[in-house]
Amino acid sequence: MPETTRRRALQVTGLAMAAAAVPAGEAAAATPGRSRGRIDTHHHAVPPRMRRWAVEQGLLPPTGGPSWARWTLPDTLRTMDTNGIAAGVASAPVPAEVFLDRKVAASGVQVCNESLAELAREHPTRFGFFANVAMLHPDLAVRQLAHALDDLGADGVLLNTSAGGHYLGEPMFDPLWAELDRRRAVVFTHPVAPKGLAEAPGVGDWLADYLLDTTRTALNLIAAGTLDRYPGVSVILSHGGGFLPYMAGRAERSAREDGGPLPARMRPALRRFHYDTALPASPYATPSLIAAAGADRVLFGTDWPANSAREVALNTRDLDRDPVLDDRAHHAVDRANALRLLPRLAERLT
Repeated sequence: MPETTRRRALQVTGLAMAAAAVPAGEAAAATPGRSRGRIDTHHHAVPPRMRRWAVEQGLLPPTGGPSWARWTLPDTLRTMDTNGIAAGVASAPVPAEVFLDRKVAASGVQVCNESLAELAREHPTRFGFFANVAMLHPDLAVRQLAHALDDLGADGVLLNTSAGGHYLGEPMFDPLWAELDRRRAVVFTHPVAPKGLAEAPGVGDWLADYLLDTTRTALNLIAAGTLDRYPGVSVILSHGGGFLPYMAGRAERSAREDGGPLPARMRPALRRFHYDTALPASPYATPSLIAAAGADRVLFGTDWPANSAREVALNTRDLDRDPVLDDRAHHAVDRANALRLLPRLAERLT
């Protein structure tokens, strides 16, 4: 089967995940191992039941297909152990458009959530999970959220940064935000390619477009006042917040010059979010992120298995060696912040 772009892969399958691995010895050599208790909050999974559902829906071929769809538990545990990852909070970032049909939304979300719940139940000290909801059916999403948190033991909910061209601060999502706020829930946002945006030749959508969609939804949440109206919700922005920490000064300029809804002082708004290191963290990104948000708002994340085992090892090694983070900051990012944010997982790990 010919390789497709990542945009096409997401549109066709709805499952942005891979299962590439490198020899354990090579990965171990790449990682100094500052911490052996990391909690990976940007961690994807395609358990067997979820894959079967995707095949039945025609989203994946019965055999073959792209290599990134072949997630396995042994590869995952091997990569986690090699890189000192104690636990991963599994998620399945299915684009909301896959669940456009209401019947598919009901059955598909159930399969995804029950698959991830089973993974966490069978390996309670290795996995938690963020549940899916049918974002384009907010009334259904509220019921799915309740079932996931009350019955399946989810640690939070995954929301795409946009759904059908609608961003998270738009009024259609207010019922969902109200329920999330009532429950003081955690939202893990995962990007998709912005609707209607042509792909730049030679530049995969994962490289820039996903970061743009995260930045768009974050600014939309700030401008719409969503974060102020629903203060009980904790929001994680994937990939270091996209471009948000880097362009915050431009947002302040917008408030001064254009009289728009963005605040003249962005720092309090920036610290309203949490951010994961799956950009990945680098000498280019870390200084801006830490200056904008502080180490207590940053969470370890790998983007496994969309990132291969080799890439997870390299990114983890680079994070270990990042001079911007002292020992206290490393401990916070690797583990302590996640334990504070995710009490159900923390109860099983401590």
